[in-house]
Amino acid sequence: MRRIVNLTLAVALIAIPAAASARPSGDGVNVVVADAAEAKGEFELVGHEPLMNRGMNAALAVHKGYAYVGSRTDGLHPNASVMIVDVSDPGAPTVVGQIGTPDAANPGETTREMRIWPEEDILIILNLASNCSYLIHACSPTSATGTDVYRFFDISGDKASAPELIGEYAPSSNPHEFFLWDDPKDKDRTLLYQSNTGSGTQMTITDISDARKGKFDEIVVWETVVPSPDTDNRLHSMTVTPDGRRTHIAILGGGYLELDTSQVAAGKSKPKIKQITNMEKRPAWGDPGAHSTVKFPGRDFVFAADEVYGEVPVLLAGHGCPWGWVRIIDIRNHVFPKIVSEFKLPQNEEEFCESLTDNDPLRNSTSSYAAHNPTLTDNLALITWHAGGMVAVDISNPKKPALAAQFVPEPLVAVTQEDPALSSGHDKVAMWSFPVVKDGLIYAVDVRNGLYILRYSGPYEKEVASLKFLEGNSNLGAAAKLDRSY
Repeated sequence: MRRIVNLTLAVALIAIPAAASARPSGDGVNVVVADAAEAKGEFELVGHEPLMNRGMNAALAVHKGYAYVGSRTDGLHPNASVMIVDVSDPGAPTVVGQIGTPDAANPGETTREMRIWPEEDILIILNLASNCSYLIHACSPTSATGTDVYRFFDISGDKASAPELIGEYAPSSNPHEFFLWDDPKDKDRTLLYQSNTGSGTQMTITDISDARKGKFDEIVVWETVVPSPDTDNRLHSMTVTPDGRRTHIAILGGGYLELDTSQVAAGKSKPKIKQITNMEKRPAWGDPGAHSTVKFPGRDFVFAADEVYGEVPVLLAGHGCPWGWVRIIDIRNHVFPKIVSEFKLPQNEEEFCESLTDNDPLRNSTSSYAAHNPTLTDNLALITWHAGGMVAVDISNPKKPALAAQFVPEPLVAVTQEDPALSSGHDKVAMWSFPVVKDGLIYAVDVRNGLYILRYSGPYEKEVASLKFLEGNSNLGAAAKLDRSY
């Protein structure tokens, strides 16, 4: 397919219908609905790489002068490899290579999760076979039955553009997402925190310090029973404080819990994990539910984002409009946390859903205006919001979050594979990845439209511009410096 580069939007701030800025709910939660006219900042488009117009893009990892982008679908599709992008000139990112079969892009496998382990110059790719769905990932109809495997690649020196496979790790339970934790007191020690979504509310922590020697030590498995039989109680994802003492988990329909993982951080033999949050009083808001829970740097609040797709019959019943948004949880009382505010786009309001009934009913099953993956600075949340694009939320006052900026890219004219539940209908934008901040620029992946490199200006812009590296799903780079609460 012809390579189409669209850089027509030097600065993009979507014009969306004005909405009430805030209203109290019956339980004292402050509900804020974004109003584009009130945004005091903007995103500048620095660079864009459409990734061969393949569609179905996924995980993002950035290291030195390269970005690596995985695929949401499998090897039955063309160009489903991991794309290697030269970003040494952020204004002109260019695909320079691919990781293909047999290390990636196999039928029945999707490379939806990856991280860089910078001290070792290793790229970690989670190849998901157990969660490669025909209905929502356009995978082979016979997939979703395999075993998930991590593959480790040497990306040192010249290998950055031609990664070399150095090891594999097949966990005892299939993972769904993972958090990469570098021990701040021992740079030779690195752990993977993995959500075992297929096994209920369960998490496995694995020591990968000797990955180059092919050694992987599963040091502890934590699990609990969430007393809500009518909701989806699978542990979806987790984030870990930079010092490792606390872990914040998102349990789909089961809500939020905080765990004491200090024994794991301390390297104790046979560590114990303690649940801090009172189970009966945990913040929970039902299905489809929590996707990501990220603690504010230096403050006892948690930013919780939902994952809600288009409503696909049978598989994703209950999804669809009004999709998912953001909740901010006060954890100053760690045993009894409480939701203090919500932040929405206008498309997350019931009025918008009602307007779809006659005008565009298929948007319920082919689009998603859902908050997804956030990366937080002291006072800003940078979050990919599916069809809502890249959103910056001012979180300086946790009880009154405010829209700082919003970027919605100009969609590509056509892609090889549309996402069945995110972009197959009216809405052709699906910002998805955890934003990565590198050298003051923001890198993010749109499922349909490729890799975007943005510059933010507005409230607290220096917090972003000064960062050498930060991402929401590891404790690498500036995370330890930012977090001062433990």
